[in-house]
Amino acid sequence: MCVKAKARGEKRKISIIVQVAILFLIGVLATGMLTYICETRLSGDSVQKQTERHAGEIADEAMRAVTEYPAYRWLIRYWYSHPDAMEIEYDALFSEESETEEKCRLFSQRHPELQLRYLDEAQCEALPEEDQRLYAEIAYSWLITRIDQIKQAYHADYLFCVITEEPFDRQFFLFSGAEPGAVRGTSYEEVYPLGKTVTVGESQSLAMRSAIRNSSHLADAGNYVDYYAMLCSFDGHSVLIGLTYDLSALQADMRTQTRAGATLAILNQLVLSALSLGLILLFVLRPLKKVQTNIRQYKQTKDSEAVAAELAGIRSRNDIGELAEDISEMVREIDAHMAQIQAITAEKERIGTELSLATRIQAAMLPNVFPAFPDRKDFDVYASMDPAREVGGDFYDFFLIDEDHLCLVMADVSGKGIPAALFMMASKIILANSAMMGKSPAQILTDTNAAISANNREEMFVTVWLGILELSTGKLTAANAGHEYPVLKQPDGRFELVKDKHGFVIGGMEGVRYREYELTLRPGAKLFLYTDGVPEATDAEQRLFGTERMLAALNEAGDSGPEPLLRAVRAAVDGFVRDAEQFDDLTMLCLAYNGPEDD
Repeated sequence: MCVKAKARGEKRKISIIVQVAILFLIGVLATGMLTYICETRLSGDSVQKQTERHAGEIADEAMRAVTEYPAYRWLIRYWYSHPDAMEIEYDALFSEESETEEKCRLFSQRHPELQLRYLDEAQCEALPEEDQRLYAEIAYSWLITRIDQIKQAYHADYLFCVITEEPFDRQFFLFSGAEPGAVRGTSYEEVYPLGKTVTVGESQSLAMRSAIRNSSHLADAGNYVDYYAMLCSFDGHSVLIGLTYDLSALQADMRTQTRAGATLAILNQLVLSALSLGLILLFVLRPLKKVQTNIRQYKQTKDSEAVAAELAGIRSRNDIGELAEDISEMVREIDAHMAQIQAITAEKERIGTELSLATRIQAAMLPNVFPAFPDRKDFDVYASMDPAREVGGDFYDFFLIDEDHLCLVMADVSGKGIPAALFMMASKIILANSAMMGKSPAQILTDTNAAISANNREEMFVTVWLGILELSTGKLTAANAGHEYPVLKQPDGRFELVKDKHGFVIGGMEGVRYREYELTLRPGAKLFLYTDGVPEATDAEQRLFGTERMLAALNEAGDSGPEPLLRAVRAAVDGFVRDAEQFDDLTMLCLAYNGPEDD
């Protein structure tokens, strides 16, 4: 089954040259697409600039055709205000039979002193009303003939002049250029005559506004472009020369040329890519394949010398040659590291075995059989110790000095691990030996401190609470060497801290003397002892469990026996810290005093 799966995996494998070829192809297509887009935009910008320049030339020509009349401002105002009163010949050819020539002869007969093409505004204003209209008709026919010639010469689709005003939503057509024989009318797409007024859209309105502000403006309208140039203004009206170009044929030709250029560029890139792939295969992929083969050979044989000899045949003076040398050195170093790791692993296994043995030895040093005194009914005791590491520095102890005196010990050694465990065992033995000699709690701590401080080169110390309970009376005599406050619950009360006076820690300095104090335990009382691992248990947010939570857990399980009570406290600690790592030893002891046995 595994062989078949491996075979299927090899069939699905894609050669690196194929992958590189795919990447080249994607790069070529992406580059071609980018080239096409850039060329299209550049061509579009070029066409727009050329169109704007060409449109400007036509508009200038049309403006010159208008402004060559000295009275052009008077004429524009007259045409604007009298469009319906004028009889205009739109296709005047300046022949003797044209209406315009007849009007010229009539005007010259009436005013032989005036030259028609050079009348100024003052002379126009001085004419009778009938002759003003006659001159306006003649000038308009001449002008529209010139505008038609300009339109035809420059091949503009539309050439016109409009008058507009705020809010620039309407156009009054002053003149429109036309091809020979074109129909002039007021329908859409016909050549508009003088006086035609149309409503325009927002785009044309903005284009006219921009032309008035900037003297000219080119507006894009799909396949068409509109161009407006400012001619003049009068009485709040703006006179604009307008042009419209159909660019569809030019744009189609531009797209064809752009596609042809992009296709040619892609073909050139494909040829270059094929040559590049061949060179890559010859000078890069084949040496890399040899490197890969030797790596697989090393995985199977672990023969670093054979692999190094094979890789020495790759003499490329580039990164691949350096890679072959690096792999040769690496496989030799791997062999050396493997030998070192085997030695380290063996040493770790030996240390792990010794730590496991130390854990069992330490656990055996502490009272761990419960019930500890099954024949005694006057008290019950239970204790637990959970080290933060394999071995810990906390310890507890309880033992009968005689039939009427029970010694209780709760201690916490500075530090953790094996050093703390060794110091703990020495301290426990010294404390137990001193207690069995019948000394008072204060004297036990004093003598223990003297013994430890006399030869404490590592400057370690231990906090100790030690008490001796007289079982017949319930009198508890205790001394505290820097340890946590004990917790006491009388039969009719709650668990509360006994804030006794602390002496200095044992092992801290020589010559320290300790004081003791007395408590009376009534039948039904409970005494709870612990190390700082309980209140200082920390959750993932670095919050402490605290003494208040400890007292709450004790009081919630206050009527329970010693063992259930300790389990309740531990459950409360675990529920608080959750998945956070345990940083300190967690040790607890609970004594339930039942009172003297009945005789």
